[in-house]
Amino acid sequence: MTTPARTDAREVVLDVAGWGDDVRGRAAAGARLVGVYGSDRGDGCRLTAVLAEQDRLGALSTIVPAGTDGVARYRSLSPEVPAAFWYERALHDLSGVVPEGHPRLDPLLLDRGGSTPAPRPGGPAVASGGTPMAGERPGPVDVVGHGMFTLPLGPVRSGVFESIELLLETPGEDIPHVNVRPHYKHRGVAKQFEGRAPRDAVLVAERVEGISSVAHALAFCHAVEDLAGIEVPRHARLVRVVLAELERMANHLDVTMRLADAAGLAVAVSRFGWHKERVLRLTSSVCGNRFGRATVGIGGLCRGLDLDTRSLAEELRALGSRIRSDIRALEASASFLDRLRGTGPLAHERAVQHGAVGPIGRASAVDNDVRRMRPYDGYRDLPPVPAPHAWSGDVLARSRVRWEELMTSVATLLDALDTLGRAPVPASEATDTRVPDGLGLGSAESAQGEVVHALELSGGIVRRCFARSASFHDLVLFHDVFTGDVFTDLPFIEASFGLGYAGVAM
Repeated sequence: MTTPARTDAREVVLDVAGWGDDVRGRAAAGARLVGVYGSDRGDGCRLTAVLAEQDRLGALSTIVPAGTDGVARYRSLSPEVPAAFWYERALHDLSGVVPEGHPRLDPLLLDRGGSTPAPRPGGPAVASGGTPMAGERPGPVDVVGHGMFTLPLGPVRSGVFESIELLLETPGEDIPHVNVRPHYKHRGVAKQFEGRAPRDAVLVAERVEGISSVAHALAFCHAVEDLAGIEVPRHARLVRVVLAELERMANHLDVTMRLADAAGLAVAVSRFGWHKERVLRLTSSVCGNRFGRATVGIGGLCRGLDLDTRSLAEELRALGSRIRSDIRALEASASFLDRLRGTGPLAHERAVQHGAVGPIGRASAVDNDVRRMRPYDGYRDLPPVPAPHAWSGDVLARSRVRWEELMTSVATLLDALDTLGRAPVPASEATDTRVPDGLGLGSAESAQGEVVHALELSGGIVRRCFARSASFHDLVLFHDVFTGDVFTDLPFIEASFGLGYAGVAM
């Protein structure tokens, strides 16, 4: 048994062999892999695996030295821990580390080609030695047979869809397999955190994934507050819940609108589009912008708010009633339900194996809701968030999870506003608190699922921030839900996942 070199409440540091064995052992014992990332250390790379065990997050770290060829290598986790599959590909793209024995190490986040060095998050800026590949590289082929061919969809598509390339392997109508290539949207977010004071880095966190700005800001602030031992005032905890639940509602309404659009239900598209607009306007009335930005700060809130809680509550009650009525109308449409039922099912066993999060996991009877598992902010002060009930794992189940959560969000918001009362909410940012060096872990529940930030500070400055979105964690499951579906099912399946591709490509 390998003896840890150092242990604290958040992190265990091991040698390379002991690190891999410990990650595999914990995963086999029921721990859920949250992510794996690398931090450059000059002559090697520091690998950190973040795991969720019962009601806490923990980290296992090791230093992988570079070999004589300058490349760091270690035994891949993916054969025994399938959830590591995409994380190790991202690790190879960004840090240049080679997980030996990985099933498929083709580019995921950054197609560097042969001449462009890895950006190496956690290390000094690397001068570009060339231009990253534009994506002309042929995609992988997983299904072979007479008449099979690959149809690339994207990265540029109609409407306002985010850029991503879906490689559809098909004999003409059925889609037995899909490969996902998100590297067209890579923005170098990991390097943008580095060298900033935590207070400034919150602004970067809000921009990791625009549709989940509040959730990422919360996860980042929780990581700093975890390191510094900062207690957030009660009023700020409740306002954080208000912003988070409004963001959740806007996302779930957007997914419903896209499903209605895929089915050609013009009235439903208009209705749910208007409901989303009302939610965004409510968000703007709370904090001055439609994204919920520039409000969450380390220690609470970065500015004071003068909330008219009574007016907000009245608007939410009316909005909740209209949303409930329109959901009932959708569920009364047999043709609409027929397009959702049985389409794109994610098996419970696969969801458990991967540790699926958010509505995708909950629709397959895997409940990893941070609000229930590790309550934070005002969720500790309010009645517990109920678990939605769905088991079939198909598009209909994912939709019903979101519809239940919409009503739950309304109830949670009303509870939070009632508890807040009518007094002005003062700013509560911890501007004078010294944050010690080390690793902090923070999480929050976005509309897509669990968001996690692993933050490494040195000298009060961000050295590395691993900002893991629920979108990155769950999109790999898109490979697994095509079980006899056809081309016209694709828009329903993609919409039902409800993920943000910016949060995937980082």
